[in-house]
Amino acid sequence: MSCRLGVVEAREEAAGDRFLMASQKSRILVIGGTGYFGKLIVKESARAGNPTVALVREGTASDPAKAKLLEDFTAAGVVLVHGDLYDHESLVKAIKEVDVVISTVGFDQLADQTNIIAAIKQAGNIKRFLPSEFGYDADRINVIEPAKRLIEAKVKIRRAIEAENIPYTYVVSHLFAGYFLQSLGQAIPSFPTDKVAIFSDGNAIAVFNDEDDIATYTIKAVDDPRTLNKNLYITPPANIYSHNELVSLWEKKSGKKLERVYVSEQDLLKQIDGAPVPLNIRLAIHHTTFVKRYDTKFYPEPNTGVEASQLYPDVKYITTDEYLNRFL
Repeated sequence: MSCRLGVVEAREEAAGDRFLMASQKSRILVIGGTGYFGKLIVKESARAGNPTVALVREGTASDPAKAKLLEDFTAAGVVLVHGDLYDHESLVKAIKEVDVVISTVGFDQLADQTNIIAAIKQAGNIKRFLPSEFGYDADRINVIEPAKRLIEAKVKIRRAIEAENIPYTYVVSHLFAGYFLQSLGQAIPSFPTDKVAIFSDGNAIAVFNDEDDIATYTIKAVDDPRTLNKNLYITPPANIYSHNELVSLWEKKSGKKLERVYVSEQDLLKQIDGAPVPLNIRLAIHHTTFVKRYDTKFYPEPNTGVEASQLYPDVKYITTDEYLNRFL
């Protein structure tokens, strides 16, 4: 494994020379790039032609589950640099070599993004920071525990970014299709075959976005002046469905009727209380989406946000209809 670590170190030393030869697209550092969503951001950044750096902890290279991913990164031209969210010097060193920082850290590290803010402030060269958002608009959502603390952490990070006058874009991506469409809107991670649980009356609408599309819109936004200090709402019109409409779409596709089991708010709250992490968090998001009807806040407020599918009509995004074809 020492050979692989040596390659990482060599790439760190070569990073500056490599970037001097690169295009004028922003140099992007991704923190949390080996995670579920972070790896898509890294790959899309490289695919789009941005000089791309992934911050990697030293132990990551020796993890068999991550080794192949790191090999894929390097094959795509991504520079791997050693660093850690909790190592200030390594953060500053990495940040000084790039123009844009994108954080995709997990929910248990959201509050610790203050470390990134401090490093960006010290480095003094960053023209855009995209913190780990990729969900609902933290400033406009009311959610119950245990998801409430996660939203509160995002809000605190937003205020800290703004207090330090760091240029930003907040990506409001709504629901990950990989979590919600793969279960046809249920909280359990399995596709229904005979009956489907629907919270409340099933008429509240939601936006279901493919994670690869979210990554595409995110990378397009990093150099766009229209998204500077704005919320980027990813709300493609073909991905907006109520739960009832989603089930009906599947029934039409499959030719099979599902029994709809409607779950009351009281029963949902009981499920949240008894569920383990992270199912209880997912159930709390379902409560906000399908019971408390977050659907009135899908679109940008004047002067504070823009909508991605309108800004980038050239993106051929995966529609909800198309996404469901994979389960036929």
